[in-house]
Amino acid sequence: MGAGWGLPRGRAARPTPAQAQEGGAGSAARGLRPARALSQAISTDRARGGRAAVGDSRPIGVFDSGVGGLTVLRAIQERLPLESTIYVGDLQHFPYGPRYQEEVKQFAFEIIRHLQRAQVKLIVIACNTATAAALNQAREVFDVPLVGVISPGAQAAVQATGKGLVGVISTEGTRLSQEYLHAIKELDPMVGVYQKACPELVQIVEEGDAESRRAEEALRRDLAPFVDLGADVLVLGCTHYPLLRPAIQAVYPGAFVLVDSAETTAAVVERRLDHARMRALPGTGKPVHELRVTAVTRRFHEVGEILFGQPVPPVKEIRLDESSWARDPTPGIIAP
Repeated sequence: MGAGWGLPRGRAARPTPAQAQEGGAGSAARGLRPARALSQAISTDRARGGRAAVGDSRPIGVFDSGVGGLTVLRAIQERLPLESTIYVGDLQHFPYGPRYQEEVKQFAFEIIRHLQRAQVKLIVIACNTATAAALNQAREVFDVPLVGVISPGAQAAVQATGKGLVGVISTEGTRLSQEYLHAIKELDPMVGVYQKACPELVQIVEEGDAESRRAEEALRRDLAPFVDLGADVLVLGCTHYPLLRPAIQAVYPGAFVLVDSAETTAAVVERRLDHARMRALPGTGKPVHELRVTAVTRRFHEVGEILFGQPVPPVKEIRLDESSWARDPTPGIIAP
């Protein structure tokens, strides 16, 4: 997949909460460490007092278990149109939500290794379940800057709530991790947090039914407790869920401020690149976007076309190194 694929020209960026921050223990202390592969493209901007401006044309890596992370990819392309990207969808192991955290961490680590070999400058874990399972440990293991999707969403939720009542819908794995609860309470201990796992919603999106009667019926059932509670903010705690915005607004119009982790995460990526002076600049080359998957499915292309408003080129199927995964080849699924 070459240059030219991405957002249609002239598409306006959606509004993004500008103040979303990425937190987490030790994140400020670690900062942005340069990756070992420092093959940077350099451009000279003589308009600023004759000083050279350094641009880093290496791509941003983004990964998820399925199509949900494409919402984060879209937000990054909207906000940072000069940046190249490599997206990895681990469709072979979809869904991550019901799996054991240790297994999800192993998958995430191998994808991070794959993206490091592709010379990315920063990696976004565009999956709430994988962020909860792997982000903190991955920051201790890998020297590439890593951004998750939980802390940005938590920050935006705390800023948005007027009643001090926040609802979070997510996968079972994210709910069990309690990462959203901890992140929100760290920011404001007085905010009440109600969490609910909604695994059917992931399946609905993955099957291309985000704007169907099936989606509306599931949302009417799953979101009723938040309405009864009086929550005024709903965190879409899975990167699949932003595709359900129209259905949510149709079922419960005006009931919640919807916090989209895709938009808030893209804002964090922008600030981290600016802070480290790693932005791609005009003159560092035309952006190139790649899609890589561990298994090819028709739905991936269909949802991609819906998201980006244009045909998605053929994706590259990759095989990850399974030697470091669990000895038991049978996927570990959490019993209901």
